Amino acid sequence: MKLAEAHALDPRPLLALLEQAFADGEPGGPGTHGLSPALWERALLGPLRQFLARPGKELRARMVELGFVLGGGERDAMPAELPLLIEILHAGSLIVDDIEDGSELRRGLPCLHRLHGVPLALNAGNWLYFWPQTLLARMALPAEARLNAHERIAHCLLRCHEGQALDLTARVTEIARGDVPGVARTLTALKSGQLVGLATALGAVAAAAGDLRIDALARFGCEVGAGVQMLDDLSGVLNPARRDKALEDLRLGRVTWVWAFLAADLDEVSYAAEVERLRGAGDDVALEPLIELCRFRLGMTGLRRVRRHFDDALGALQQALGDGSWSEDVRAQLARLERQFLEAT
Repeated sequence: MKLAEAHALDPRPLLALLEQAFADGEPGGPGTHGLSPALWERALLGPLRQFLARPGKELRARMVELGFVLGGGERDAMPAELPLLIEILHAGSLIVDDIEDGSELRRGLPCLHRLHGVPLALNAGNWLYFWPQTLLARMALPAEARLNAHERIAHCLLRCHEGQALDLTARVTEIARGDVPGVARTLTALKSGQLVGLATALGAVAAAAGDLRIDALARFGCEVGAGVQMLDDLSGVLNPARRDKALEDLRLGRVTWVWAFLAADLDEVSYAAEVERLRGAGDDVALEPLIELCRFRLGMTGLRRVRRHFDDALGALQQALGDGSWSEDVRAQLARLERQFLEAT
């Protein structure tokens, strides 16, 4: 089994699907309802096109493919729109998260709510939560597979919103040191883990895999999602090109894996001192010493933790499915993913 090599997501298929959805006569699409296309352009289509044109990492689409192939399907037989469902859901979550976090930038450009205002951006993000359901309904899948996929999407969105609720309220300055790793694990499992787990599960469902195989692939996807969040958090302090990510996390007092690792590595007094430094920081300049400490303390030790996490997840999947050439391919893609986060670009 050979997966396509992961790279930046090509936005063209997604943009073409979006244009198709707003074409009159498209089954299941909104069409124009006889209204001026310019009106839809301002209201929904334009903002969506603008956001979806920004290429991101292709991880989730590749995980759908992995689930399909390991679920017993031939890669060329996978429904072309299937990987796009996950990218659409992810895009919607990014738009809404940026609003709730008051973020400025997304993928190197101003967040959608900074360009079009909160009401239009919020509606666009929510529309992306529902669009995949209509796309799924028209796919050439058995009725049982479509129902399974619908239920898994609904479950995923519910869990993701629970994780986002925690992310918006849990603050590292208010949580005991011993509780920080557990909060980070729960947040990660509910947000990042669920969506990647959905990706592998949808692929396996579409390939008509058995329940045990689907569940094993879903668990693997969840663990990969957790590892990706670890990389995302760590890269903010290790990659100068992602410094804005670290500063935003610190300003908001988020319970990230950076704090979870510090809680494990520092004694009580030292950890409390860093939390107090965070609490007293009046601006981004005051946060720089904390970032430097994290870079010094968490550089290689943090990466080793992430690699061990991926190794454990891959080992569990090998135990469930049996080993094969696919495992080395997956391991290589995870290594490329690490480089994507850590290379200064």
